[in-house]
Amino acid sequence: MISSIIISIIAGISTFQLSQLKAFGIIRSSALLSLIAYGILYLLTPNYELLSIVFFGASFVGMSCSSRMHNITVTISSIIFAIFFHYLVPLLKGYGGALGLSAFLSVAIIQLFLHLSGKLATSR
Repeated sequence: MISSIIISIIAGISTFQLSQLKAFGIIRSSALLSLIAYGILYLLTPNYELLSIVFFGASFVGMSCSSRMHNITVTISSIIFAIFFHYLVPLLKGYGGALGLSAFLSVAIIQLFLHLSGKLATSR
């Protein structure tokens, strides 16, 4: 679980940062970094298949809009993604649904928290 969280944070932040460059954008950033991560993980760990799937899914979190998210919120969302991924994969059939759902839920939770905390701050 710890390795999934670390991989998830690296994936989310690196995709988020690389996507800020005009030459890359969000899709190219996710694809390029996922390919590089797969190669590195293949060489470093016997558990490369699962960790590369975690990296790819967490890169979806990094594809978030830079006007709504920043490094801290992407980091927190990446951690939440790893936790959701760990618990949702056994429940859902296939990785595709689990990746997308985990990424969506992690970003949605952060956005909901930011929205509600903003409402609470302005009502005081």
